[in-house]
Amino acid sequence: MSYLGLLDLDLKLPSWYSRTWRWVLLDFTMNFLIEAEIVEPKAGYLGGSVNSGLKWWGKFTGGCLKSYSHQKTSSSSSSKVGGTWRNKLLILWLIGGLLGSICVFWYLHGQSVGRRREMLASMCDERARMLQDQFNVSLNHVRALAILVSTFHHEKNPSAIDQRTFAEYTERTAFERPLTSGVAYAVKVLHSDRERFERQQGWVIKRMDAQDQAPVPDDEYFTEKQQPSPVQDEYAPVIFAQNTVSHIVSLDMMSGKEDRENVLRARASGKGVLTSPFRLLKSMRLGVVLTFAVYKKHLPSDATPMERIHATEGYLGGAFDVGSLVEKLLQQLSSKQTIIVNVYDTTNASAPISMYGSENPDMVDDSMHHVSNLNFGDPIRNHEMHCRFKHKAPFPYLAITTSVGVLVIAFLVGHIFQAAVNRIAEVEHDYQEMMELKMRAEAADVAKSQFLATVSHEIRTPMNGVLGMLQMLLDTELDVTQQDYAKTAQGSGKALINLINEVLDQAKIESGKLELEAVQFDVRAVLDDILSLFAGKSQDKGIELAVYVSDQVPDILIGDPGRFRQIITNLVGNSVKFTAKGHIFVSLHLVEEVESLMEISTEAAPNILSGPIKNGLINLYNTLSGYPIADKRRSWENFKAFNREGCLSPKTCSQSSFDSINLLITVEDTGVGIPKEAQARVFTPFMQADSSTSRTYGGTGIGLSISKCLVELMNGEIGFVSEPNIGSCFSFTAVFTRGKSASNGFKGYKPNQSDLGIFELKGMRALVVDPRPVRAKVTKYHLERLGLQVEIATDFGQALFTLTNGSRPFEMVLVDKEAWLHGSNVSRLLPRKNGSPHVPKLFLLATSMSPTEISSAKSAGCAETVIVKPLRASMLVASLQRGMGYGSKRNNLSQGLAISSLKSLLQGKKILVVDDNLVNLRVAAGALKKYGASVACASSGKAALLMLKPPHDFNACFMDVQMPEMDGFEATRRIRDMEHELNDKIEHGEALPDANGNVRRWHIPILAMTADVIQATQEACSRCGMDGYVSKPFEEDKLYREVARFF
Repeated sequence: MSYLGLLDLDLKLPSWYSRTWRWVLLDFTMNFLIEAEIVEPKAGYLGGSVNSGLKWWGKFTGGCLKSYSHQKTSSSSSSKVGGTWRNKLLILWLIGGLLGSICVFWYLHGQSVGRRREMLASMCDERARMLQDQFNVSLNHVRALAILVSTFHHEKNPSAIDQRTFAEYTERTAFERPLTSGVAYAVKVLHSDRERFERQQGWVIKRMDAQDQAPVPDDEYFTEKQQPSPVQDEYAPVIFAQNTVSHIVSLDMMSGKEDRENVLRARASGKGVLTSPFRLLKSMRLGVVLTFAVYKKHLPSDATPMERIHATEGYLGGAFDVGSLVEKLLQQLSSKQTIIVNVYDTTNASAPISMYGSENPDMVDDSMHHVSNLNFGDPIRNHEMHCRFKHKAPFPYLAITTSVGVLVIAFLVGHIFQAAVNRIAEVEHDYQEMMELKMRAEAADVAKSQFLATVSHEIRTPMNGVLGMLQMLLDTELDVTQQDYAKTAQGSGKALINLINEVLDQAKIESGKLELEAVQFDVRAVLDDILSLFAGKSQDKGIELAVYVSDQVPDILIGDPGRFRQIITNLVGNSVKFTAKGHIFVSLHLVEEVESLMEISTEAAPNILSGPIKNGLINLYNTLSGYPIADKRRSWENFKAFNREGCLSPKTCSQSSFDSINLLITVEDTGVGIPKEAQARVFTPFMQADSSTSRTYGGTGIGLSISKCLVELMNGEIGFVSEPNIGSCFSFTAVFTRGKSASNGFKGYKPNQSDLGIFELKGMRALVVDPRPVRAKVTKYHLERLGLQVEIATDFGQALFTLTNGSRPFEMVLVDKEAWLHGSNVSRLLPRKNGSPHVPKLFLLATSMSPTEISSAKSAGCAETVIVKPLRASMLVASLQRGMGYGSKRNNLSQGLAISSLKSLLQGKKILVVDDNLVNLRVAAGALKKYGASVACASSGKAALLMLKPPHDFNACFMDVQMPEMDGFEATRRIRDMEHELNDKIEHGEALPDANGNVRRWHIPILAMTADVIQATQEACSRCGMDGYVSKPFEEDKLYREVARFF
């Protein structure tokens, strides 16, 4: 086949259409060859007839090419080589547009043919389904009529049915059988009973197959022309018939060929059977007969064919005029696209019988037809409906016009292409400049990261030595002044480290490299740690510091506890810095909890301002300390989590999920507040409310900026409200996942060996005496965490009433310092009933107390134990145990056990420390030797490589990352290669374990020990084969934690 012959495809395109495409393609091909100087233009190259017809087209294409060639030459930014391939690309585009238009025509024409075929199939299947459904309805009614005859004719004596009754009933119920032209009932008569039966009926049984096939007039008695049925073993004369077929009464169904076959099959199978199409009596129209056998009443359902034959009483038949049925069905349907329907009996596939329709109708589209199967209930007989469109398919105007439109668009695009060529050169030049700028920016980012890593390492390395040596100095015997100096220096060093961490965090946030962990943590334990961190500062300033967590907050969450702690630490640290009196209150609730109760009372959340209260001599606000606070609801009122019209993220939108936990955390204080003019720049990095050189409070001004970024990483929001000289309240939301925890009866607190007495405290009753409901609720929250049953009294009178009227005695009474100062003699709270030994223990709760106040309280009998706030689980357990007399001996013992267990863990372990800095070597070695480890040191990676070559007797290795000659990464890779090589030899029997330290598989734990805390460095440590990571400056507990993972 020629190339141009492909244009014809197999789509039966119009001849003029095919000639046009050949003509256009040939012209473009020749123009391309001439322009490329492959052939010479000749007058008669294409033949005179073709050349004369292509003059105008040649002018158009030649003009386009010449115009493009002219612009190509005049363009200073285009080279000769670039112009050549672009010229060829233009030609290929135009040829592709031509071929594309042909493909579009082929596709649209195929789609049109496919839709037409689907329409024919749908219409044919619809008609077949309706005919089949209507036939099944009539079949069911014929079956029901057979049951009626069995019940009222054969089981009644005398019979309740005669010809008149049957005819009248069938005529009145004919609407239930719209497809039947008539029904009749033939009774089974044996030859021995024929004579008696004929005398009883008054007529002779006549045969059916000798009748005159000519149509019979309605007023002629048809059966008079029939001959008597010949002698045979069994007869089936019709005794009942519908008026439309009353002419078959007395005819023997067993004498007709089709009817006899139906009768025999029907009584043996127990199902309805159909005859092949034949001319119906009297009407002479083509039809079929449906026959059901009528059995005795007590025939079992699983009867055999012989049992069915013997139990047969008669046969009920229904005649179906197929032609009339299909005509009625088609008249019910109307369609703009009419179709021709033919119905066939295809039981004999080689010679199908036409039941309806003409074979060669005029004006029929024979190119497309569809066959739908018909199921009339008889598994032996097969029927099909053949459908064709009445009219031929319309001319494909849409496909032709669309393909021509595509070709025109292709030509226009080709014309536009020449204008785009010049622009391409400019874009390429701009792209090169942009790539250069991008490479510079990436190099600057890498340099920035490397700079941060270097600065971090260079600062942390000496700080590690300073802090390590200070810790070792504090472990020696120092007097009070020396300890104060050493602790002051250590605190300053830690402050510098914290500053470095904040700067690095800000840099990682700006570069988008800060990632969150997803680990399980106890949110209440995290808050206890934060309280312990700021307990000393709050006590020194005499301010109340407290935490309240709603009972609906789960004990265990999945998230990043370190970053969560960092946010709250930043907020609480600012509050402690800017608060001189009053309180700092941290509260946690579920967003759903606050959202459902936007007007939360103090009963539901004790941290909500509800106005001033009066209680004896106290006339202050109902807050933690009695000082007024800013309305914290204003800090979260604009959060999307509380806005029904919007949602923060897909995670916060799906709060119906049981595992998703959205927390609302608030930190309120009664500090100096933030000036109105400075509130807009609170979250701006390195900006402070007071940026003057004489400002009262120090700081870098990046803590809140980091907190805001961390909150956003946790899919939350942060906001604040602040009133000058009243206080501030910061609120933020964070999304976590519900974790799994093993309940031990203590919320957020895991007892250890030093807290064995806590199990004796569980279940005890405690009475809290505090005039402030908010503070009393906080105390109750911490006591209930330990399993105590708590009641609250606002003054001594109510407390005395509660103590003396309770059914069960109280084991302890906790009195707040404010209640003690404004109350009367506390000894009244120690009642003795008839010498009862149940006297509660008294505890005094105070934020801070001078030694004089403590002595005064004890001498007055106010308290046997003073509990210093802030309250937290571990401190509260120790105080209660000491006051109740539980666990005092165990505490001292457990401390010894903790130290001895630590020593037993490291005792005898040989550890190699590799660092090029001698100070760091001394710090790490001293920390490990303190607990009994045997430490060896190496000052370079090469030295460590020689010492760790298997076999060796080291149990672990601490490897510095940045070292001269060979860094820690390269040293670790080589150590792993040596271990892998030896392990392969042992596995293949080339080396014996006995000769290699009796170790079958070598793998020494290697921990990175570096001052670089950049995320990329941690990933590099993991890739080179290191097992852990310890950042500098490190503390002894961090070193122990890492080593404990392997021992």
